[in-house]
Amino acid sequence: MPTLPPERAPQPEHASHRHREVAESFGADPERYDRTRPRYPRAMVDRIVAASPGPDVLDVGCGTGIVARQFEAAGAHVLGVDVDARMAGLARRRGLDVEVASFEAWDPAGRKFDAVVSGQTWHWVDPVAGAAKAGRALRSRGVLALFWNVGRPVPEVAEAFAEVYRLVVPDSLAARQGTVPAGNGYAALHTQAADGIRDAGAFTGPEQWRFAWEQPYTRDEWLDQLPTQGAFTRLPQARLEEVLTGIGAAIDAAGGSFTMRYTTLAVIATRTDTA
Repeated sequence: MPTLPPERAPQPEHASHRHREVAESFGADPERYDRTRPRYPRAMVDRIVAASPGPDVLDVGCGTGIVARQFEAAGAHVLGVDVDARMAGLARRRGLDVEVASFEAWDPAGRKFDAVVSGQTWHWVDPVAGAAKAGRALRSRGVLALFWNVGRPVPEVAEAFAEVYRLVVPDSLAARQGTVPAGNGYAALHTQAADGIRDAGAFTGPEQWRFAWEQPYTRDEWLDQLPTQGAFTRLPQARLEEVLTGIGAAIDAAGGSFTMRYTTLAVIATRTDTA
């Protein structure tokens, strides 16, 4: 298994965890978020469960409970923590036990867990304070697992999407992502997460796991998901409609559907016996 290199990167002022207003924008339509967001590979979930010393899992930034439900299906007992009461409300209606707080401010109240997991959300957590809090919440040999889905369509569809973003929202994250190879935008997130884990001093050196998979989307399925992505959650409605019209036309030109090639990237560390 590849081990992430120990180089440190300074935390920039624009680091995502400094901009919680973006994180809290996802709760504007929790039902759509829960319905459309991609899940995570069962192989990864099973591997985390197998590496954990027991079944008790803390899901940081649980949102509507997408990750939590996958871990429950694998036999885990899950407690969720999320900063957004709207997202937490939907998760509770789906049967998940959720506490509303930022993870840095959340109180474990003496509770211990066998795994702390976070899907697509750890970049909203201070990487050093978050890793230290996870270390205090984990039992000896417990697992910290931080993971993100990175997706990109086949090249011709990716370029058509990027052209829409350049024309309609040229200053957006989506437009910038279209100019770099898939996954490059997440490299800094992984580095920051790994640095925070090392600085916490409670874990073995972090490893990186990778899982490749694909998911087909129809035009309507993709247009349903697009407004839940961070680049678009705070767009004015008129500008969002322009984006959806352009992306819809690009998918129509591709035959009405396309395949997204996903890679799930995970940063994994184990709490030491001596921490």
